[in-house]
Amino acid sequence: MKQVKPKKNLGQHFLTDLSIAKRIADTVDACPDIPILEVGPGMGVLTQYLMEKDREVKVVEIDDESVAYLYERFPRLTDNIIGDDFLRMDLSRIFDGGKFVLTGNYPYDISSQIFFKMLDNKNLIPCCTGMIQREVAQRMASAPGNKAYGILSVMTQAWYDVEYLFTVDENVFNPPPKVKSAVIRMTRNQVTDLGCDEALFKRVVKTEFGQRRKMLRVSLRQIVDADKAGAGFFTQDIMTKRPEQLSVAQFVELTNMVALNIGK
Repeated sequence: MKQVKPKKNLGQHFLTDLSIAKRIADTVDACPDIPILEVGPGMGVLTQYLMEKDREVKVVEIDDESVAYLYERFPRLTDNIIGDDFLRMDLSRIFDGGKFVLTGNYPYDISSQIFFKMLDNKNLIPCCTGMIQREVAQRMASAPGNKAYGILSVMTQAWYDVEYLFTVDENVFNPPPKVKSAVIRMTRNQVTDLGCDEALFKRVVKTEFGQRRKMLRVSLRQIVDADKAGAGFFTQDIMTKRPEQLSVAQFVELTNMVALNIGK
């Protein structure tokens, strides 16, 4: 069977260590009894272990050569191989509107986009696991007060509990990436309503981290008109903080404060 050549333009780095592949596959066990969707299976090193789970597995792969390889290697999976761009897919149609676990050895260059799509479909995805660039994993799991804490940290932790599971060295890939990788798991928390306008929450978080070295009051002037804001809005204690100092709950509080002062 002809091997698939990793393609740089697709950010392909094929995992070659089977023990690590099995460890990644086992991360989905934290969310049992629902189907699994694997993103970017490549030559199926992770797929083979996911198929050992007693549940339905589907894979989505954008690379035509990899799709052809998967058809040949996994004939039992034929009806569940989707040749498509994950970022453009309607995820509500994958399992007929049912929930599923999202997993994969994610391409580094689009991993953040994958997780933002996960957030847009959070009611379908109670659990997401997989391998990404270590720096991104650290960012997602970071607590307030750390340099790694940012937009992805806040947006993800608003809806998911994030676990940094383990680090993976460069030498277990073909070709080896220039950075270390990490395996993470995100499990939906109990939040069903943020307690604020969700669209405004996203806007506030992105605006603040767009100028992360500045105090909140400086960046917020892009959203709240100083001439129309309520008396004392920009002089409250929280306004002297910087975005990386705020917890998710404090961002919710800030969003509600902003909502009361827009259009005054």
